[in-house]
Amino acid sequence: MSGEQINRVSGRIVTGLAVLALLTVVSGYFQTPHVETDEGTAAHIFQLCIVALAPTILLFFVTADWRRPIQSARTLVFPAAALVLAFGALYYLEHYRLVGH
Repeated sequence: MSGEQINRVSGRIVTGLAVLALLTVVSGYFQTPHVETDEGTAAHIFQLCIVALAPTILLFFVTADWRRPIQSARTLVFPAAALVLAFGALYYLEHYRLVGH
């Protein structure tokens, strides 16, 4: 497998993990707020996605074609936006929505 192929696959994995992290946070809005001793399955999936993103992004950067940095940056725009939304939604969920109940 060439470096370009690895870069393309790792970019898709980054996108998939970011979207999965966002979807797990969004799923928290459809659950009734209640106090638990455990965070729940969605929280663990979110945590695993975030942990898995670190080596995947590293692999993406290592295999990137730095002669065309704009193309590499463009690949990461959507996952970055999904992660910003996920962390923003998580912050709201934990600090405002759950506190009110």
